[in-house]
Amino acid sequence: MEHISDNRHRMEMAEIISQEEISTDIYSMWLRCDMAKDAKPGQFISMYSGNGACLLPRPISICEINDEKNALRLVYRIVGKGTAEFSNMKSEGRIKILGPLGNGYTLKNKTAILAAGGIGVPPMVELAKKLKKQYNCVLNIVAGYRSRLFLYEELQKYGNVYISTEDGSTGVRGNIMDAIREYSVEGDIIYACGPMPMLKAIKNYAQEKDIEAQISLEERMACGIGACLGCVCKTKNKDEHTNVNNTRICTDGPVFDSRIVDI
Repeated sequence: MEHISDNRHRMEMAEIISQEEISTDIYSMWLRCDMAKDAKPGQFISMYSGNGACLLPRPISICEINDEKNALRLVYRIVGKGTAEFSNMKSEGRIKILGPLGNGYTLKNKTAILAAGGIGVPPMVELAKKLKKQYNCVLNIVAGYRSRLFLYEELQKYGNVYISTEDGSTGVRGNIMDAIREYSVEGDIIYACGPMPMLKAIKNYAQEKDIEAQISLEERMACGIGACLGCVCKTKNKDEHTNVNNTRICTDGPVFDSRIVDI
């Protein structure tokens, strides 16, 4: 595999193994890359466009890891020109990527609630797989969608799955908090990924129940390596880099203890 030298981060020209559309404007891509051996649930990679007009890479969360085959699975939604370009790529094509980036989830042997909304669902697949393999703990997975489901069958392999949809077409009508309450979902720890309103609700719920919650923050990123300070959030701790109460989501996160960040 062709490597591009970098003193701090691993950059590769990854080979596209396969790609398919799994829901409307949502694609699943498998990449062959050496960095798969070091990847962890909750981390992400930066994908580079071949279009010179799209200078900044696109951060995409890791859905699955196959370290034996040196492969990563990415599940992403088309939201602009960059991701639209990625969706047209074919098997055996190549794409420049940087990673694995950020800090992932800290796995613990506890009955867990995995809470995910929208495009926050993909990271839950590898997380559920690792928790089941490492601890065989009970997993209660709550996934929220607008309407059409994706990755539902993959999640069912690892735990009890509860669904909410905005239009009520499947499961509970509403959001994941409606599903948690409707189905009386319980756990000793929460792992969450999704839009900010959902994460705020999870933070409050965890505080109410006095349990730990690890939340993965979604944010627009420019460099992905902590240099540009373009993706910061307030925290209770002072950041050594900025000397203020900010934290960089791309390097200090994207996963945080919900008690530390002010969202």
